[in-house]
Amino acid sequence: MAPGIAPKPAAPLMAAQPKKPGHMLVLGTGFVGRYVSERLLAQGWQVSGTCTSAAKKMELEKLGMNASVFDATRSNLANLHAMQDATHLLISIPPIPGVGDPLLSSHNDLQRTLTDGNLQWLCYLSSTGVYGDCGGAWVDEDRVVNPNKESSKLRYAAEEGWLDLVDELDLSAFVLRLGGIYGPGRSALDTIAKRKSLSRTQKLRESKQYTARIHVADIYQAIMASMGVRSARKIYNVVDDDPAPRAEVFAFAQSLIEKIYPDLATDSAGPDSQDRIIAGEKRVSNARLKEELGVRLVHPSYRSGLQSILDSWLAESTTSGKM
Repeated sequence: MAPGIAPKPAAPLMAAQPKKPGHMLVLGTGFVGRYVSERLLAQGWQVSGTCTSAAKKMELEKLGMNASVFDATRSNLANLHAMQDATHLLISIPPIPGVGDPLLSSHNDLQRTLTDGNLQWLCYLSSTGVYGDCGGAWVDEDRVVNPNKESSKLRYAAEEGWLDLVDELDLSAFVLRLGGIYGPGRSALDTIAKRKSLSRTQKLRESKQYTARIHVADIYQAIMASMGVRSARKIYNVVDDDPAPRAEVFAFAQSLIEKIYPDLATDSAGPDSQDRIIAGEKRVSNARLKEELGVRLVHPSYRSGLQSILDSWLAESTTSGKM
């Protein structure tokens, strides 16, 4: 489906059977995939996942996962035996410039593989970037998308590709459009503590008045909640309640750090505040996530999320006797 065309209406939600530990396959076990996997393993799930190196494979296996080194552009799906056995499939492999979604474009037997397996639930992790430039307006899932960046166009094409792929299959399928992801080890606090320079992408966000973001704990919540409903093709924005500017977030992170670790204080924690709205700006609504999936955010604002990360630092320091 081309950008600018309204998506197909989703099937009505129906009550699903109570969740039982199943077999989750995570395609692309990065920051979110690993967080989800650790918690499912603790609940008794069998969890398999793909990664891109032998070192990462060893890390995942230490967690109790069945891990595979998998190159989505070269590896043969037939060698990914977990695809046949998995009851749940979480897709967290980003599209590749010039290729698109590597699984959808490279493997014609993907639908047959899924049809012949035990799959009950599929979830594709996408981005709120698919909405494009909205001039600072509030947007929800009914907004006609208009991605203006190539990466966002590829994201939207991947959304449609996965939903179209499973149209003929008897399983629940979801797209979660995520805001900027943060959590333990990946936050404004970590950037300041490590004294890292801003990346080129981060610098491009400096003048944004609004930024959608979400704590990884709430992504996990949304994933688990979606397993409790039955839907053919449903899209949810997974963002918090506070689309604050990046400068504000860094200023708050700096204030937290200065109280506990004054030696980590810097002259400038982040970009200066800007009043103008730049291209790609929008405020993303999470109303559907709350109303239909019943999700109550653990961290409705970056303030709660960053405070929880700092609290974990303090607890860890106390335990190790470094304070």
